[in-house]
Amino acid sequence: GRGFAFRRKQKIERQYRKLLKKRRKVPSQQDDQFTDIYPEHLKHLYLAEEEMLKRRHRAPDNSVSSEEKLNKAVETYTFSYRSVMSERKFKKKTANQKAKEEYEKIKAERARKIEEAEKRKQQREAAQKLYKQKKMEAYKILSKKTKRGQPNLNLQMEFLLQKIQQK
Repeated sequence: GRGFAFRRKQKIERQYRKLLKKRRKVPSQQDDQFTDIYPEHLKHLYLAEEEMLKRRHRAPDNSVSSEEKLNKAVETYTFSYRSVMSERKFKKKTANQKAKEEYEKIKAERARKIEEAEKRKQQREAAQKLYKQKKMEAYKILSKKTKRGQPNLNLQMEFLLQKIQQK
């Protein structure tokens, strides 16, 4: 219960608590609220909102009506959202897309392997067929007999001569 592992665990817990205390003492900055904390794909929304808030505080009565401001903000938002989405489509892929691509790669690899195996099998079968055909021809020539049942030596000698000439 009070061995090395237990003491090590307590030490790590103490260090963690110290770190938490230090973080509580450091004041949080309001300036970075809209830029650093938020995720990259939502950053443009927060920046646009911050800009709108700054404009309201500086000049509440301008010649531009609030409806026009709202329409402009919506147009800016939709444009930036679309551009971010189009960039995102080319840039980042979802887990589902990655899985589909991986599946397609594996499927193509399997199909290629099956095709190669089929080609090798056909080549092997063709080679065996040719070998058996030659073997059968040689057997027919060498097994011929004369009328009295003796082996036909003339055919055997011709077969051996052809074999030597081929080599």
